[in-house]
Amino acid sequence: MNQSADTPATITLDRDGHVLLMGLNRPSKRNAFTQDMLRELSAAYGLLESDDELRCGVLYAHGDHFTGGLDMVDVGPALMEGTSVFPKGGRDPWRLDGTWSTPVVAAAQGWVMTLGIELLLAADIRVAAQDARFAQFEVRRGIYPFGGATFRLPRESGWGNAMRWILTGEEFDATEAHRIGVVQEVAADGTAALARATEIAHVIAERSAPLGVRASLESAHRAREHGDAAAVEQLLPEIGRLMTSADGAEGIQSFIERRDAVFTGR
Repeated sequence: MNQSADTPATITLDRDGHVLLMGLNRPSKRNAFTQDMLRELSAAYGLLESDDELRCGVLYAHGDHFTGGLDMVDVGPALMEGTSVFPKGGRDPWRLDGTWSTPVVAAAQGWVMTLGIELLLAADIRVAAQDARFAQFEVRRGIYPFGGATFRLPRESGWGNAMRWILTGEEFDATEAHRIGVVQEVAADGTAALARATEIAHVIAERSAPLGVRASLESAHRAREHGDAAAVEQLLPEIGRLMTSADGAEGIQSFIERRDAVFTGR
């Protein structure tokens, strides 16, 4: 991420086949986000969305905690000025900047505070360690959630469940996060959560047709952002395009031959 030797990257990037692993890397500060960290994560998401060789991302954290939220001393002035810290070519990791086509699987452990919950809600599939502790405590700091929780948490969890945690700012555990749909699976610990998230990402990247995955995610985002009618309008044109692709032909042939398909993304 263009860091000097004496300034380690706050986001690590590792390619694992068609999967991009993106690691929050400020463990000594419980991965609290600085402006540099926001810029680096934005650039990572930009890479994930623009590189056709990447078919799925995994978001995780180094150390004992996913994130303690924002480092307000570092980020506060930019927030008060209302300036964006995302670089050219970067994307908003909270996915508040339009349609997306590359899925993200997230793994979380330890503290999952404020914007950390919102990073999970912005991902497509979430796995938490049993020790994960969640809190959307912005109201206890004089502000409010501004990374998507005010509309995504009610949609994922139901109005009452969302307001229970947003308006009180109280802490809840992985069992509750699973009950209300913040996470889809709970693993034994952070290592197991990352392993499971990576396993799911490889299922998407290696067994599913890349064009089909992209079309599915784009359709879901289109419906969420513009309503069901907008998504419906694109269903038949998109399926026609997919059926005439090389992967569409391979999918049909693999069905006829009763074998696993080998997709190329074309």
